[in-house]
Amino acid sequence: MTGTYLGMPAFPKAAHDAVHNPVLRGNLRHATHTIRAKRAKAVGELPDWAALREAGRRIKDHTLRHLDRYLVQLEESVTAAGGTVHWAADAEEANRIVARLVKETGESEVVKVKSMATQEIGLNEALEAEGIRAYETDLAELIVQLGKDRPSHILVPAIHRNRGEIRDIFRTEMGEWGRPAPEGLTDTPAELAEAARLHLREKFLRAKVGVSGANFMVAETGTLVVVESEGNGRMCLTLPETLISVVGIEKVVPTWRDLEVFLQTLPRSSTAERMNPYTSMWTGTTDGDGPRAFHLVLLDNGRTDTLADRVGRQALRCIRCSACLNVCPVYERAGGHAYGSVYPGPIGAILSPQLRGTASEIDASLPYASSLCGACYEVCPVAIDIPEVLVHLRERVVEGGPAVRRGNTVVLRPAKGHAAERAAMRAARWAFTHPGALRTGQRLASRTRRLHPRTLPGPGRAWSGTRDLPAVPPEPFRDWWQRTRGGKDGAK
Repeated sequence: MTGTYLGMPAFPKAAHDAVHNPVLRGNLRHATHTIRAKRAKAVGELPDWAALREAGRRIKDHTLRHLDRYLVQLEESVTAAGGTVHWAADAEEANRIVARLVKETGESEVVKVKSMATQEIGLNEALEAEGIRAYETDLAELIVQLGKDRPSHILVPAIHRNRGEIRDIFRTEMGEWGRPAPEGLTDTPAELAEAARLHLREKFLRAKVGVSGANFMVAETGTLVVVESEGNGRMCLTLPETLISVVGIEKVVPTWRDLEVFLQTLPRSSTAERMNPYTSMWTGTTDGDGPRAFHLVLLDNGRTDTLADRVGRQALRCIRCSACLNVCPVYERAGGHAYGSVYPGPIGAILSPQLRGTASEIDASLPYASSLCGACYEVCPVAIDIPEVLVHLRERVVEGGPAVRRGNTVVLRPAKGHAAERAAMRAARWAFTHPGALRTGQRLASRTRRLHPRTLPGPGRAWSGTRDLPAVPPEPFRDWWQRTRGGKDGAK
């Protein structure tokens, strides 16, 4: 990835600042609880939800095991349908390809359908540096762009904004980007949506180049799929003369039939709808219908490195539904900006450190941005065991060890600030492998329990500052067992 948001501190500092913002917390609480309740109702309508979830997991795992074969098949299918495939190893190469393709059309503007891959690589900024202006057309992305803000949610990037804030942004900023907001604009949803529609319509009708992502790519046919709720995506996908789609390589599925599973689980998990209002599919180019030229940029940017990790690779199953964000108690209080990535919440806490590595302070802190409650795993429609990956990445941060970076195996050094944790874990390992020492330590702890402090000193202060130390029992379990059961039924 291109790096963290400029100036972002580690997660604990960013989250500390966020939880003291009552407006932000109110906006997040209202939005996440509303989406959460609707999702639960929509999922509850399907008696075979568990089977669909398992099917989605198996399809994704099978595809990732044979990703090389399916990507080659995808390229052959797209090419046969009249499209052109480009391979991008990293963000810099992807941005360079897109900028070149836009320049070859002679245009200096593009319209965009919401795409997390292009946010990941910083495409808008890269195009601006080349004299090309990119216009976001998703309503929430438009709000973020006009407000000179950053997205804070996968599905609803402007979830941290309320209607009053959106009205003020439209009033003050729309005129600088195109058609200004209507006079007397209020904060009613209908008026805000109409202002956005009028503002964007002229851009749709003028644009010659569109940029998109894709929710899925079908290797069998070369078909790309975008699901959305507003219709802006379909305008971007059909009106421009040139369409450029930037898609992560993990978005491929083997066959058309595989879509049957995901087109049931994705809308219910994301927008709590039985199906998306707009499901757009396109295969190459067709004379007299849609764009005359189609380019597919397949983005790696750390994905094959992630694929090499047997535990962490399950993050690549993600279909970007955002269900994990809406149930996460940490995200609800801290918001998405604290994660310093376009991928916030639980999935971002395991995906960003793998795509970017754990060398930076914020990426090393993300695996700790969780209470490990497991709610994210329970709602994930492709059964990503996020808590398992979080613990796995915590071990990598603390202990270092082998990892794959840019296709090469390297040995990571332990992150700074975890020396006390490593020492404690090594001491625990020694104690658990020496039963006599463990028994002596337990008895000593029980006999001195009245002298124990309420908080830990030194490095442990950060842990006990927000938690109560567990009370030590009057006697160790072994002694209790020996006293109560030692002479009965032959137990010893």
